[in-house]
Amino acid sequence: MEDKTNTSAQTQTDEELRITQEAVELLKTVFDPEIPVNVYDLGLIYRIEYTQADKTLHVDMTLTAPSCPAADFIVEDVRQKLVSIEGPEKIDLQLVFEPEWNQDMMSEEAKLELGFL
Repeated sequence: MEDKTNTSAQTQTDEELRITQEAVELLKTVFDPEIPVNVYDLGLIYRIEYTQADKTLHVDMTLTAPSCPAADFIVEDVRQKLVSIEGPEKIDLQLVFEPEWNQDMMSEEAKLELGFL
């Protein structure tokens, strides 16, 4: 007799992985209009987590500065991209400012693009 418990747990893990990977790929298409680097590589995304139990995709993000003039545009663009993912029934997008963003949070590619390397 086959053990379905393990298979079910693996399927959930696969689903969570698929959704978080798709979220990363979509977030790499969101740009601050003033900076030629996507929000993911800028290090503005602090958490991406999918909760299978309540089918909620949780994303914590920040901005390069709390007074960012493009904040509404960026957050709405992120929300629209996340809503397009098949699977999650709810998007929990939180704008956070702790820890405070700094240039060390950028990917190597972003640092290179912006001339920091």
